[in-house]
Amino acid sequence: MKYPLLALLTLLPVLSMAQVKDLDKHVAGVKDSVVAWRRYLHQYPELSNREYKTGAYVAAHLKALGLEVQTGIAKTGVVAILKGGKPGPVVALRADMDALPVFERANLPFKSVDSADYLGQQVPVMHACGHDTHVAMLLGTATVLTAMKKEVPGTVKFIFQPAEEGAPGNEEGGAPLMIKEGVMDNPKVDAIFGLHINSQTPVGVIKYKSGAEMASSDWFVVKVKGKQSHGSQPWHGIDPVVVAAQIIQGFQTIVSRQAELTKAPVVITVGKIHSGVRSNIIPEELVMEGTIRTLDSRMQEDVHERMKLTATKIAEASGAEAEVSIDTKTKVTYNDPALVKQMLPSLEAAVGKDNVREADWTTGAEDFSFYGDKAPAFFFFLGGLPPGQEPLKAAAHHTPDFYIDDSKLDAGVKAFCQLVFDYGKKK
Repeated sequence: MKYPLLALLTLLPVLSMAQVKDLDKHVAGVKDSVVAWRRYLHQYPELSNREYKTGAYVAAHLKALGLEVQTGIAKTGVVAILKGGKPGPVVALRADMDALPVFERANLPFKSVDSADYLGQQVPVMHACGHDTHVAMLLGTATVLTAMKKEVPGTVKFIFQPAEEGAPGNEEGGAPLMIKEGVMDNPKVDAIFGLHINSQTPVGVIKYKSGAEMASSDWFVVKVKGKQSHGSQPWHGIDPVVVAAQIIQGFQTIVSRQAELTKAPVVITVGKIHSGVRSNIIPEELVMEGTIRTLDSRMQEDVHERMKLTATKIAEASGAEAEVSIDTKTKVTYNDPALVKQMLPSLEAAVGKDNVREADWTTGAEDFSFYGDKAPAFFFFLGGLPPGQEPLKAAAHHTPDFYIDDSKLDAGVKAFCQLVFDYGKKK
């Protein structure tokens, strides 16, 4: 091997020892504030596209730091710009702000106390996916980098995004609307980083995957039209319930017998079915809704076509009709392999090499995926599982018992800061 010492040095973090100590000092100084911000936001959550108080809370802190702040982007989003003291690229860091219509069961002193209107229904609201921690960590990152402004290379764009969980009804929202309104331009972003807390990963541990990491998310609706009849005389009608049952089985056959699962996973789930008004009447129509998860864009298109063919032909065989509509909510979250390779030493410098681990695919989805169309992107996970607990017994995201150990949120702050410094100096 030629020049082994030079090759080794290119893998090391580029911060000087003095800068590392300075970064550690500032991160330690903001740790308690990050936890306090997180707990406040957890107690007062807001639903997608309704993050009015959250956005105002974020903007007030960013303005107090003296940053250039824009509000009202993609309805309630906030963007702040820090111009560093040294030349360099434009790096974007993103956090999502919205909560979910979930009742919180955990008995915490900062338990959610809010409810809100969701599609005409009053519902409890909870940060059941950890977006409160994302906001707090990015606020902490902005605080640290502002304090170290003279050493920051290039420009940092802090993106606080609404509606990652999906805008209600037919509203626009989330990453696509942020991008549409120019968040990746003026100045143009050279690379973007994001993180997500995870309840089943040990606290303080970072997990990542190069290439396809998280699934695309499609929502589908199948309308099955039959012929109404008395429940005692099904031969006088066409039963859309029985046809729908066969279609559901057919969808699972796409997964088990048609999709090339050695290439990438596929999930098709029917989560909602509505039909009929009485137990002794065969209804005329049935509507079912669900989600599709794929980790390969070509497979995504193939599954769509197979679902349409399966539903329409099964219905046709029974004399019924089936209409299939599919709405793509997110793309595959894809981590640029070159960017991952370049920045992996930065994550190791932030939390220690033993605390950075490669992960498997996840069939969860993230609208962070859309940012990857505009610039190289790297999305990773930070653990929030308390010590001594078993990962498989931890409450899943989007559930009433979801819980995060927030004692090491400073790990996310340091990781973001390290990425900014190292990417800027390696660029």
